[in-house]
Amino acid sequence: MAKQERALRTREALINSAAAVFDREGYRTASLTAISGQAGVSNGALHFHFASKAALAEAVEEAAAHRLTRITVHGEQRPGQALQCLVDATHHLAGTLHDDAVLRAGFALGSEHLYTGERDLRRQWTQWVESTLKRADGEGELADTVVARDAVVAVVAATVGFEVLGA
Repeated sequence: MAKQERALRTREALINSAAAVFDREGYRTASLTAISGQAGVSNGALHFHFASKAALAEAVEEAAAHRLTRITVHGEQRPGQALQCLVDATHHLAGTLHDDAVLRAGFALGSEHLYTGERDLRRQWTQWVESTLKRADGEGELADTVVARDAVVAVVAATVGFEVLGA
């Protein structure tokens, strides 16, 4: 069991280090040596856990997607409070983007043209914002002059600003 726990800690350290290096240097210029060095492990240990830089980036995106899901899931079951849920999640996301390199790197990896991962955190966020505003509209929370699609664009655009400020 001790070996499994150590392996999990090493994998987590590599994901966190990769996120920090991707966040600081970008995917293209990030080196596996810098990532393993920051994690305090050998290049061999890195390659034991991840076959390539792309596989490591996928793990960063997956960790970031889980963090984003935790942010958006909170409060979804409160009927009649979709707008408050949106405000709370947006506020939480902004703060987390400032403090969390994994989440920042996960969003940034979706913008990298050299990396084509499966996940797209901006799309995940946009879909959640759309569904939350649709719920708010259906529950009568939106003013008659508010077009839900326009509100989605505004919230998502603000999020991009949070990403920039978080960096």
